[in-house]
Amino acid sequence: MDKPKVVLGVSGGIAAYKACELLRRLTESGHDVRVVPTASALHFVGAATWSALSGHPVSTEVWDDVHEVPHVRIGQHADLVVVAPATADVLARAAHGLADDLLTNTLLTARCPVVFAPAMHTEMWEHPATQENVATLRRRGAVVVEPAVGRLTGVDTGKGRLPDPAEIFEVCRRVLARGVREPDLAGRHVVVSAGGTREPLDPVRFLGNRSSGKQGYALARTAAARGAPRHARRGQRRAARSRRRRCRPGRHRRAASGGGAQGGGRRRRGGHGRRGRRLPARALRRGQDQEEGRAGAGPHCSPAKSGHPRGDLRRACPPRPGRVGFAAETDDVLANGRAKLRRKGCDLLVVNEVGERKTFGSEENEAVVLGADGSETPVPHGPKEALAEIVWDLVTRRLE
Repeated sequence: MDKPKVVLGVSGGIAAYKACELLRRLTESGHDVRVVPTASALHFVGAATWSALSGHPVSTEVWDDVHEVPHVRIGQHADLVVVAPATADVLARAAHGLADDLLTNTLLTARCPVVFAPAMHTEMWEHPATQENVATLRRRGAVVVEPAVGRLTGVDTGKGRLPDPAEIFEVCRRVLARGVREPDLAGRHVVVSAGGTREPLDPVRFLGNRSSGKQGYALARTAAARGAPRHARRGQRRAARSRRRRCRPGRHRRAASGGGAQGGGRRRRGGHGRRGRRLPARALRRGQDQEEGRAGAGPHCSPAKSGHPRGDLRRACPPRPGRVGFAAETDDVLANGRAKLRRKGCDLLVVNEVGERKTFGSEENEAVVLGADGSETPVPHGPKEALAEIVWDLVTRRLE
């Protein structure tokens, strides 16, 4: 079979060097990649580097190899065009249909999915002109990945950093897998709460769970590939109250709370408590040494109900069919799932069986998606991204 043809557009930003990592991931995973840099991009990474890594000649001009009509052919034959980094200038030219170099000509002739990974200073990203250009591109079906927050050029820090190349690659992979389909989450705001929590017992110890967050990250990547502005980033495990603050309503209009078990709970036959409550402990003022613990005077937990981000979102958001919950169970999976669906007020609840060597930390999952309308959608064992696609399929049907 022919390798999928990918055009990697590189514009003139300091983050251009990171596109080499994206190019490596694409080529090593079996894609035929042609790099189309802007003239400014070659000030940061030379043409020889792009040619050596891609195996194709590199040009910025529409006048090179005129007999092959590159300004038309490259875009026509591509299965995916990804621009990384995408500067404010390239976003503006793409939004307004300008075609003054090989990259913008390629964007105009491409009939395949297009992904932009912006990188610029915070002030440029937040400028109304840039935001309007991004909105225009998204309305036309392009996937514009949200820039990351972090260190920028010089001493500046803020939103505008190029997303990690591994993250861009995963979005590209999901977009290619979907093919030429309408980005059905375009214009939707998605919030994904993922991974386990750690409730401090004292300055040394914590109460946690085995959730890796991989299912939640798969949901976020898949949503981005389907056109949703992605507001998600990996971070350290936090206490439940901290997660509630980060997911507080007013900042997001649509929510999907998911990605593995939502927290711990009193154990019942090795599983979650019947009421599924989190058990954050009141942190002790000082640690208890091991000798005290052996004598039976170790740290004591005072369970307190901490609440859940989904509850805040349910109370604050208007009643729309877009709330998804996850329930990790160890026994009576469907019965416990149906009870939790009624109690939590979700529109969909993804229920799966978990254990020490099952689901947690794995790349695969198996689940049943329960609907508030009484529906049941079994998802056979497979990649977590396959489950994510099914979840978003069910969400978009309800949104329509």
